[in-house]
Amino acid sequence: MEKRDVSKPPDGRSTPKATGDRRGLVIVNTGDGKGKTTAALGLMVRGAGRGFNTKLFQFIKHEGAKFGEHRSFDKLEIPYQGLGDGFSWKSRDLERSKQIAADGWQQARAAVVSGEYDLVVLDEITYPINWGWFELEDVLEALSERPAHVHVVLTGRNAPDALMEIADTVTEMKMIKHAFEANVPAQKGIEH
Repeated sequence: MEKRDVSKPPDGRSTPKATGDRRGLVIVNTGDGKGKTTAALGLMVRGAGRGFNTKLFQFIKHEGAKFGEHRSFDKLEIPYQGLGDGFSWKSRDLERSKQIAADGWQQARAAVVSGEYDLVVLDEITYPINWGWFELEDVLEALSERPAHVHVVLTGRNAPDALMEIADTVTEMKMIKHAFEANVPAQKGIEH
């Protein structure tokens, strides 16, 4: 497996130039607006349609969650894994939440560097990084160690600058207006 060091990219990109410029990308979806996870899930469906071996790791949703994306992915046979304990900001035991996320990161890290997957989505990973539940440096290292064909999408608000710097594509979702501001609760099939 070809390894690379994203801390010293030869041409400012996070991955080396591959044959025909086909290579794995690091994609970051961040910002306060809606659509970060939705865009990442769309890439998973697109990739699966092209025969990619994909995997979704969700750092907030718990292992037994059955939201809309999980029901669809079950039908499409796209693997996913919840690595959180639900809405961590409501946790009654933050040390347990932290340990679940840290253990989950080790599983996600192994998938990123294994080469088994063509596309790995690390959904809402910015939260445990920003909370200090595991180290940004370890995430950056895993991205640099991944095989050249592996695409990785990372989502969540307040993506760290170092992560955005090494990414090939960064999209910031900007909120102009959201139904939540009008006290409209999260909708099935839209938010979950």
